[in-house]
Amino acid sequence: MRVENEVMPDMARAMAFFGDPEDGPFVMVNLLKFKPRAEYADGADSHLTGAQAYARYGEEVRKLVEGLGGQIRYSGAVTGLLLGEVEELWDAVALAEYPSLAAFREMAMSPAMHAIEHHRKAGLAGQLNIRTRPGAGS
Repeated sequence: MRVENEVMPDMARAMAFFGDPEDGPFVMVNLLKFKPRAEYADGADSHLTGAQAYARYGEEVRKLVEGLGGQIRYSGAVTGLLLGEVEELWDAVALAEYPSLAAFREMAMSPAMHAIEHHRKAGLAGQLNIRTRPGAGS
């Protein structure tokens, strides 16, 4: 299995994701890898770690998610690996519940999201986003 962290999806992947049929609430699993130092395009706040820059984004995105009727279910640091093998562990995991794909798309395309994206880009070295559906596989 090959694993590749990314910061932004390419257009084809985004179109395919948002083109999926609506199937109700879902939880997005976010596996996050931070930059050692924040890298803002304008050079500001270079004293911050990537995790600190991302935390700015995380606080604002929490408000957006809750405004859509969703919630951040969990957020925490990765501290170890029991099963499997990866070359490098992620730094953090966050679980965000959304009421629908349409609500997630609305948030992702909103001016409010656009206004905070720079914190995400400044802090993230890469991530995996995995959409899950409650009860799947049972």
